[in-house]
Amino acid sequence: MWRNRNVWIVLAGEFIASLGLWMSIIANLEFMQAHVPSDFMKSLILFTGLLAGVLVGPLAGRVIDANKKKTILIYSGIGRLISVCFMFVALAFDSVAWMVMFAIFLQISAAFTLPALQALIPQIVAEKDLITLNGVNMNASTIARILGTAAAGSLLMVVDLYTLYMASFVAYVLLLLSTMMLRVDETQLDDKKKQHGAKGSFKEVIPMLKNMPVATMALIISIVPLLFIGAFNLMVINISEMHQSSQIKGALYAVEGICFIVAAFLVRRISGNGNLLNRLYLFSFMIAISQFMLLFADYAWVALASFGLFGFAAGCYFPLLSTYFQTTIPKEYHGRFFSFRSMIDRVMFQVVLLTVGLLLDTIGLQYMAGIFGALSLVLILISMLRFTQEKQVKTAASTEQAQ
Repeated sequence: MWRNRNVWIVLAGEFIASLGLWMSIIANLEFMQAHVPSDFMKSLILFTGLLAGVLVGPLAGRVIDANKKKTILIYSGIGRLISVCFMFVALAFDSVAWMVMFAIFLQISAAFTLPALQALIPQIVAEKDLITLNGVNMNASTIARILGTAAAGSLLMVVDLYTLYMASFVAYVLLLLSTMMLRVDETQLDDKKKQHGAKGSFKEVIPMLKNMPVATMALIISIVPLLFIGAFNLMVINISEMHQSSQIKGALYAVEGICFIVAAFLVRRISGNGNLLNRLYLFSFMIAISQFMLLFADYAWVALASFGLFGFAAGCYFPLLSTYFQTTIPKEYHGRFFSFRSMIDRVMFQVVLLTVGLLLDTIGLQYMAGIFGALSLVLILISMLRFTQEKQVKTAASTEQAQ
């Protein structure tokens, strides 16, 4: 796998794209802090971009399945460049409206990029290498997030926002150039796949999932890590206030990030050759435990252990989940399915974020953690119960056929 030039191009592209993204995110926060005094308006601006990404999801899925993935990635890369140009206009006129345009174009580009990349990865490596590549790809994104935010924070002390956005623009140019270097043979689709890709409706994802209840169960338990991720930053702030320590913020981020990176590198060795769905249940259960541990967040070491356990479990969970969908969902549905999944993730993230804000104001971190932990266990148990029932139905059907 490591001799495959496409693998290195994808990893380099993910690192560069994430670096540019997080530098622009920090610049966005600085711009909004100077021009948008209302916290509600800030959240509304961010929500507008996410909503645009959700609305364009069905179109993105159909387009990805009907066209070459490399072509989609190139055009979405051009879309990222256009979005940064909107921010140059916003800076020139101190215009929040142009920043909203930036957010919309960036999220629309992401709505095409992420599903297309997920659909492309199985075409550049063998199935046995999918877990490894998915894990390393997530690590490239994580390391870029750490470096990008740190670099942007430091640069803001010595340069203006224009320079920061220019650095993001250069990163997206490099991403576009690296994408053009991909060599992927996408002409070997059979007639059935071409027909589905060209004429298939986005609505076909629903009956496809009904015929694959196991994939639906995996989607159900994918909500479990989102409960932690959506609350992540607000929980860090709350724990910091609880211990009256700003240092613990950095410690929580560091512990989670390090454990995530280590797990993503070791996920293939840890998971072995066992059933992927069983492994997903195991790491989902570990995430639920990390949520319950925050019942004792008034002990600093427990809070750190909770974030570390989540980082490790999530670092194993997400590469396995991507691999599971890439190998289970028929390839002619990949674009539409990964767009559908991206839409669910975006909507759930917003719901969790708003719910966390309400719960922290009303019942506090520890009770909220207990509720989220219990909800996670319920989701896991429901999924496992349906999985068991499905196995029994298949076994009974096989027995009848044999008789």
